[in-house]
Amino acid sequence: MIVVMNRNATEQQLETVLQKIRCFGLEANISRGAERTIIGAIGDVRKLDTGMFNLMPGVEQSMHIVKPYKIVAREWHKDSTIIDISGVPLGGERLQMIAGPCSVETRQQMDESAMHVREAGCRLMRGGAFKPRSSPYSFQGQGVDGLAMFRTAADKQGLPMVTELMDVRMLDTFMEYGVDVIQIGTRNMQNFDLLKEVGRLKTPVILKRGMSATISEWLMAAEYIAAGGNHNIIFCERGIRTFETAYRNMLDVTAIPVLKKETHLPVIVDPSHAGGKAWMVPALARAAVAAGADGLLVEMHPRPVEAWCDADQALNPQELRRLCLEVEAIAVLVRPAGLQNDVPLEVEIRAA
Repeated sequence: MIVVMNRNATEQQLETVLQKIRCFGLEANISRGAERTIIGAIGDVRKLDTGMFNLMPGVEQSMHIVKPYKIVAREWHKDSTIIDISGVPLGGERLQMIAGPCSVETRQQMDESAMHVREAGCRLMRGGAFKPRSSPYSFQGQGVDGLAMFRTAADKQGLPMVTELMDVRMLDTFMEYGVDVIQIGTRNMQNFDLLKEVGRLKTPVILKRGMSATISEWLMAAEYIAAGGNHNIIFCERGIRTFETAYRNMLDVTAIPVLKKETHLPVIVDPSHAGGKAWMVPALARAAVAAGADGLLVEMHPRPVEAWCDADQALNPQELRRLCLEVEAIAVLVRPAGLQNDVPLEVEIRAA
């Protein structure tokens, strides 16, 4: 069972609810979000009834939850959550594009990338300062210097920055550089200590799906973050590992409507890591938007042939602009307010 407290509930009212739960021999987990505090009863909750709590001062509602994930479930939060990323809304009716290079390489490369991302109509920028690589001999990223380059380039174009956190020891540094969205990569989806730490923040988190993770495991990983009080979570499908070798990963488009049914949180898709080849990215991106994705996370490099990592899957600036036009045309058909105000007129004409 969970008990949702009113926004203005006092500490005394919260403590009264906790005492009532404990008097039945149960434990309680408190999750303090930006707008709501949620109390989860742990144990044999059959002893509890919603009528015990709904009339208590400070309580907004209480309900029995049958799924192992509680806070992220749509069962108690019917409306889709819209996450504010430094003024950019992600979720709800608007499609958002997040684009940029796989890794931060040089100051010039980041300045050019930010310019092209903005010109394509994207409102958020991605880039890796720290890179998890399969080989220890591959380029591992520019580290803290990369964060500085990224911050400077993104600020010039007024773009919130999205970058991956691999080590909890770098969390304070991420906050120092004002990272707008923390990405938890596929290899760290079940790094529970890392999830708990970002759960103590209010910074939005993109949680990528593990290579072989089930939907339930993915949702439970998000629950770790939400249980800490951070409810600003964005799911990112990036392809799962199967027996197929014709492409890098299998994009699980089915996961999009399933997540939309199970959780109120936004769902985005990374078509670049799914296909592993630039020529596959547009088709996968179009499919993702048609299936209901709230946004796309796309790799773009000013000169892909010169990219220091994942060169095969990076779009060039012209390809990114073309992709933005295509997916916005689809978005206006499948999402009530799919188009942004600054989308070129030809998209509206094409969609009509």
